[in-house]
Amino acid sequence: MLILLFDIDGTLVRAGGAGKAAMEAALCEEFGVSLGGREVPYSGRTDRAIGRDLLTAHDLDPSPANQDRLVDGYLARLPGRLAAVGGEVCPGVRELLARFRGRADVRLGLLTGNVRRGAERKLAHFDLWDSFPLGGGFGDDHEDRDDVARAAVAALRGHADFRPEDVWVVGDTPLDVRCARAVGANVLAVATGWHPLHELTDADVALPDLADWSRLPPAWGL
Repeated sequence: MLILLFDIDGTLVRAGGAGKAAMEAALCEEFGVSLGGREVPYSGRTDRAIGRDLLTAHDLDPSPANQDRLVDGYLARLPGRLAAVGGEVCPGVRELLARFRGRADVRLGLLTGNVRRGAERKLAHFDLWDSFPLGGGFGDDHEDRDDVARAAVAALRGHADFRPEDVWVVGDTPLDVRCARAVGANVLAVATGWHPLHELTDADVALPDLADWSRLPPAWGL
């Protein structure tokens, strides 16, 4: 059984900064602050970790209640931001997902720092959400990406029997590579996000994008 766990931002889709804009608008409008403080990294991280750091950087208590308030505000603003920027599906993604559709020897899942409702809103905007009916690992309950990877593997185990070496994580950041190793998985990295190929060389396979199927792993059966 082949298990493919896909990151979202920079791997499946490029949302034009809609998520960051929605999160920062929620921070300012829900808590009455102006953007400032130290820079908070977004790439490859979970929404929970980003939200905690945003609150802390603006001298707000990163309590569970405030984190929930920030995430709810973010989710309320995300559809409007997505509609405003449009964004795009990364090269080769639609065709690849269509090729796997209906294959009995393949299970597709998500491994993303997005909270589940945010993942659904983003992927539904690009008509991709239905490609992942089995779900996966999301950033609702975990700040560390490695824990999200463990949750994704556990979620897929409810639907198929597989070995760690049957699992491929597909992502666009060094943190995707790291979390794949945390669960004993292979990793295919693509330079369709913020990180160039030379920063992704620790992956088993590193490619410019998913468009050239001849360069994808033979184990994928394409």
